[in-house]
Amino acid sequence: MTQNKQDSRFERGKRALAEIDGAGGEKVIAALADIAPDFARYIIEFPFGDIYCREGLGLREREIATIAALTALGNASPQLKVHIEAGLNVGLTRDEITEVIIQMAVYAGFPAALNGLFAAKEVFAHRSEVEAVGQERAA
Repeated sequence: MTQNKQDSRFERGKRALAEIDGAGGEKVIAALADIAPDFARYIIEFPFGDIYCREGLGLREREIATIAALTALGNASPQLKVHIEAGLNVGLTRDEITEVIIQMAVYAGFPAALNGLFAAKEVFAHRSEVEAVGQERAA
């Protein structure tokens, strides 16, 4: 995703958020509407409108970095789950995501990596359920 200088940060951010996080991102923005709508706008404009739209890294690489950073923090499970889902949305495989999280054991410690793996397991299970329901409906 590259920046179009004619688009506003907000417009770019909305498109990037939809492409990367899909429904998960929209849920986060909606959840902030009644308490901090300005903060929701900041999320759309800065990370998604400015950073994710920069040239130099693709969305896959950006999500690898994000998953690694959130895993290393060790205390951002809700955000990590959103970005594991986003990683799947932009073409990362479950194995790649798992390897990124395991790699963090070296730098962030086993507890952070373990928490990350459990978050991934939860996201993968939910995604499998959703995919199974979609296949049943298509049949």
